[in-house]
Amino acid sequence: MAKSKQRSGCPVSVSLEILGDKWTLLVIRDLMVRGYRTFKEFQNSSERIASNILADRLRKLEAAKIVETETDETDGRRVNYRLTKRGIDLAPVLMDLLIWGARHEKTGAPAGLADKMELQREAFLAETRRRWTMRDATPMLPSFDSEKRRKK
Repeated sequence: MAKSKQRSGCPVSVSLEILGDKWTLLVIRDLMVRGYRTFKEFQNSSERIASNILADRLRKLEAAKIVETETDETDGRRVNYRLTKRGIDLAPVLMDLLIWGARHEKTGAPAGLADKMELQREAFLAETRRRWTMRDATPMLPSFDSEKRRKK
């Protein structure tokens, strides 16, 4: 897949050319903090990404070397997705987006989550990297789907 021509040499602009839409960041979030590995898991996320958009974003993330594919150990027909080193380096960016959103917008996140994450920033980032290194797919954060929370 050919890289698109950069609009400028600005690091923010260059980063946004790769990461600049919500679906891309949500796929990265699901890999990083929810432990998703399969196409079906991404599709069943609370945001309900369409299969054609999901396939496109996974291809683009793979071309950008943010995500890599692996054959499933138990079923050779199935592909699992995994963040690369470049991908896991986005952990501080996603953490800051989560903190900002929880602090400034009405979300399904528990009260005080932003403050707790900010106070324990280094520990949270270290745990994110540890889980990636150990290939631990245990979710770090729950779904913040407020509709599901209200129904309980």
